[in-house]
Amino acid sequence: MSLISAFRPPSMRGSSLRHRSPHRRRGKEGDRLVEGEQGVDVLIAPSKHTPRRPLRALRGSVSAGGRLRPFRLVKQDILGLRRRWLSDWQVFNQLIIASAVYVFFTNLLPGITFASDLYVSTGKNWGTIEVVLSTGLCGTIFSLFSIQPLTILGVTGPFSVLAENIYSLCQDVFQIPFLPFMAWSLIHAAWLHYVLAIVNAHDWTMRYVTTFATEIFSLLNSIIYFHKAIQELQRAHDSLSFAAFLYAVIGAVGTMLLAIFLSTAESWRPLFHRYVRLGLTEYAAAISIIIFIGLPHVGELAQLDKMTLAVSTSLKPTSPDRQIFFVEFWKLPLSWIFTAIIPGIIITVLFFFDHEVSSIICTIDRYGTQKPGGFAWDIILLGTTTALCGILGIPPANGLLPQAPLHSESLMHTEHEQVTVVVDGESKVEARKVRRVYEQRWSSLLHAAAILAFLSPPLMKVLGLTPTSVLAGLFLFMGEQSLSVNPILYRTFYILTPPSELPALPASLRLSEERAADDHPPANPSYLPIHLYTLLQIAITVVIFILTLTRGAPAFPILIIALVPFRLLVMVRWWRREVLRFVDTWACREGSPEDDEDSAKEMASRAEVEAEGEEGVDGDQQTPLKNLTPMDGDGLDGGIGLQDA
Repeated sequence: MSLISAFRPPSMRGSSLRHRSPHRRRGKEGDRLVEGEQGVDVLIAPSKHTPRRPLRALRGSVSAGGRLRPFRLVKQDILGLRRRWLSDWQVFNQLIIASAVYVFFTNLLPGITFASDLYVSTGKNWGTIEVVLSTGLCGTIFSLFSIQPLTILGVTGPFSVLAENIYSLCQDVFQIPFLPFMAWSLIHAAWLHYVLAIVNAHDWTMRYVTTFATEIFSLLNSIIYFHKAIQELQRAHDSLSFAAFLYAVIGAVGTMLLAIFLSTAESWRPLFHRYVRLGLTEYAAAISIIIFIGLPHVGELAQLDKMTLAVSTSLKPTSPDRQIFFVEFWKLPLSWIFTAIIPGIIITVLFFFDHEVSSIICTIDRYGTQKPGGFAWDIILLGTTTALCGILGIPPANGLLPQAPLHSESLMHTEHEQVTVVVDGESKVEARKVRRVYEQRWSSLLHAAAILAFLSPPLMKVLGLTPTSVLAGLFLFMGEQSLSVNPILYRTFYILTPPSELPALPASLRLSEERAADDHPPANPSYLPIHLYTLLQIAITVVIFILTLTRGAPAFPILIIALVPFRLLVMVRWWRREVLRFVDTWACREGSPEDDEDSAKEMASRAEVEAEGEEGVDGDQQTPLKNLTPMDGDGLDGGIGLQDA
């Protein structure tokens, strides 16, 4: 693996920063990508406008083709949804069924893990049945009506932290009921989602996000997972006997280690059949959890007291004060209804960022998606499900970063296609193998329906057999899996590696003022700027995590979004362009900010040359100076001819 590849997640290591996909071409609206020969691009970048006056800028933005023209992306997405919806139901095979089973486990198990934490942190307002209902309901709606059905929805760790702090504020500071206030927060978040979709927010927000911010967000998720595991074990320590607590620690660590061990089964060749190894790899977490759920009921371990997941014995909310899934949100005082706009804005920022990145990562070029995609319509759908969850009194679901790309990975298959190539002036048709994902809705619908089935009391009782120590182990496993693909981890290893053992960096990272003498070869580029870049990411992550432990925790999504202008406006003054180009790229499209700057300078230079050529016209004679030869110019010296090379 090359050094620069190690700095990126596995899903991005196959892409090139210099070469775009062959089916992409430039459209008539600046950077907008339009339909090519093999498919339709899902990323529609904004048109470039350079008006001279603010009023003209506004007019240009909202006019036809403008980046702020209302409903532009929504209309485009609806047309794309109509084009692909029927064909999404025409693909169904064994791989899709296996993918549905796989996503079912990878979505339900982390969901009930967060349910265990929410049960305590929200005063029993939200528990297992609320999380299961939210995950299944939102997943079903998106599988039927979204434009990108590969995206997987569920309750996320960052929102759990946010909900915990909102509950604390409602109980200790505001002295108001939690569920009505949260319902209004989610209702406000819903109409804010609508506004973002209507004004084409994807074009002028997500296209400027770089991996600097997404890597920090991913590292924050990992730390939150580890912290939740510690909290679960701390609760076990406070409630159980010493012997039972020791077994809880063993159960948590054992669940994590066995899951990690089984996840490497694909490399156990020649042990077992290939399909057995694949099955062990795909269901590593599920197998580990089932084993450690059963162990406490065997032999003398059955005599130990244990903490299990709190579940409902009937199809009713977890809280004993509620009888139905409905919140009387209109009874909240008017002043608190308007106050709920503040957490609504924060939830909108978190959901928009999280869901968009999840949707982008599960449809990147390496998955070979060909059907029309989009983001604006899904943001409207996300706002609708968010408001619905608030009214029902359940936690809202949004795009999951680990599960969404895993869903796409599980649907990858090999196809044969005919390609026309030109060899020595002759066209030849060649057959080649390509890897693509099955673009369909069955896997997301089946897994969401299976999750909804666990609302039934018999299956809910099965979930109630799960010890909280096993859920702590699942938290540890999720944190390890998220951390293992984070480029920050690889760069941290380089910090701990002796300089003599580090691989050589590209010569482009050498300081420009260094010049190689005949007897003094140029020094190798230094790793110091890269190490400082990594340490800054770690420091920012720690600061944001510490913020999540304070009363100001609801503001942490704002800090994550603030990393975008910080990277584009501040860090360019601290690091050289070559270093930033090496370690950082656009998160939602190819290239880096430095590549775009070079392209802009090149375009400006060409425009300046063309302008000089037009100004150089001599009187009425329409002959640009750049085309003049020494014989054509008046008083031109033969040694300075301007004829093109």
